[in-house]
Amino acid sequence: MALTTGFPLPSQAAEKIILKYSILRESVSIPELSQLSKTGEVSSSLQSYLNLANQKPEDLQRWLNQSFNIDPIVLSEVLNSFVGKYLLQQIAEVIHTPSQRSNIEALRGALISSATEDQNISLIEVLENYPTAELQVEGDRLMELYQQIKGLVGKIPRFPL
Repeated sequence: MALTTGFPLPSQAAEKIILKYSILRESVSIPELSQLSKTGEVSSSLQSYLNLANQKPEDLQRWLNQSFNIDPIVLSEVLNSFVGKYLLQQIAEVIHTPSQRSNIEALRGALISSATEDQNISLIEVLENYPTAELQVEGDRLMELYQQIKGLVGKIPRFPL
């Protein structure tokens, strides 16, 4: 059980994601993405996918590591508010389980677990803490989602960016 939030930490974390970008789909392991986020090193399979998607590893690394500073208790309160539920729905359209069942609960748990670790939330932390073995990420919608989150989060005074 998480110490201050009352939310359980994931007993099963995501092992792989299906990264979708335009018409492309590729299975990528979470350890591959973690390696890229921490060291900048990209596996050959991920590099091939990024080449096809016309994306740079540095850009993906930046997206994986972009973080928001937030207290986990404040985050829990916000995610249970009307605005928070809307935000979760928006995120769940971009990061979701293959079946799209229990997306909101899984996402809420991953976000709170991520914030509990270091009072920061980054995409790589959310992916690592997502409580299902597999999830899908709509890669071509990440930028749009980020802009929406930044706009919403910027309006909440207790969310420093």
